[in-house]
Amino acid sequence: MSARAKGDPVPLLSDLIACPSVTPAEAGVFDVLEAVLEPLGFATTRVVFEGDGSYPVGNLFAIRGTGGKRLLFAGHTDVVPPGDMGDWTHSPFAPEIRDGRIFGRGAADMKSGIAAFVAAVETAIADGSADQGTIALAITNDEEADAVNGTEKLIAWARAQGHEFDFAIVGEPSATATVGDSIKVGRRGSLNGQIVVTGLQGHVAYPDKANNPLPVVAGLVTALSRTPIDEGTEHFPRSNLEVTSIDVGNQTTNVIPARGMIRFNIRFNDLWTPESLGDWIAGRIASIDARGCEIAFSRVGRPSRSFLSPLGGGVETLAGVIEAATGSRPQLSTGGGTSDARFIASYCPVVEFGLPGATMHKADENVLVADVRQLADLYARFIAAWFVSGND
Repeated sequence: MSARAKGDPVPLLSDLIACPSVTPAEAGVFDVLEAVLEPLGFATTRVVFEGDGSYPVGNLFAIRGTGGKRLLFAGHTDVVPPGDMGDWTHSPFAPEIRDGRIFGRGAADMKSGIAAFVAAVETAIADGSADQGTIALAITNDEEADAVNGTEKLIAWARAQGHEFDFAIVGEPSATATVGDSIKVGRRGSLNGQIVVTGLQGHVAYPDKANNPLPVVAGLVTALSRTPIDEGTEHFPRSNLEVTSIDVGNQTTNVIPARGMIRFNIRFNDLWTPESLGDWIAGRIASIDARGCEIAFSRVGRPSRSFLSPLGGGVETLAGVIEAATGSRPQLSTGGGTSDARFIASYCPVVEFGLPGATMHKADENVLVADVRQLADLYARFIAAWFVSGND
């Protein structure tokens, strides 16, 4: 364990990076966290979830206090694989500080967020503000891959144990250029779908004895892509469909294929649910001439729903804290992909607030040391401000 001063997140971040916790291997990362959290008065529990078609996953829940407002910090310790080691000039799991930056896999996504909120709690304990409420940490080791036996089950487990939360911060990278320039107050939903068009296989020289599904496939791609799904809403951009694959599996030039498959993803705003989008897709399918082919649509995997946290309360307190410290009010964003915040949104208001993520998932992933310390300071300021405010 690195020697560290209370409230400094950088040594803890270094220790976390040194754990090669590629999903779902814990690689000692929870040992590192427990060694810091338990002396701070946290009761820690490790919970392993498994099943539902995925691998077993370790999760860590920690809680300190029993009264006042209930604040949840959430995040993940797992990281994506480093890839080709030859692309790295700094070893991915041997953290190194150079030119004011700390290098290593997970530095941006998102061991920095975890180190920052642990350091913030240390500061809040030292100044007494942590004793004005209850602070919980929910940390999973599977966000980067299946995300089946992680945060979703951990939060449900916590509620079953009697734990409730009034506000949550997920330490995912959320800034665009500087710490605090943007916080994510919602996320679009995501739906993966596929459409299989089945015709009749045959010889290309005898098209009258076959039924080629590919003109229908082409018509469907056009029908799905041509018409905007909507025009966006007050807090969300337009919903967007992207065709990601058109597969036929035909290896020859003289065979009319029997079927073709279209795969696509829709990122959707708060006008839609997965169910209503299913109706929209059915309408697009019905708008084309099937030419005697069979068309079958199905959802792939589990869709995620859009959410928008209430913009008062904790969101307003956090925005005010950031503005007071940086001189600029953060943008309230709903852009980007999905995150584990979607699993927390049905339990309490949740935001994502972390560092700029320009290098996440890249070789030589790194963040500015000063940014990590600034994030910890802003978390600590929020704890103090929110626990004593009248905002929910």
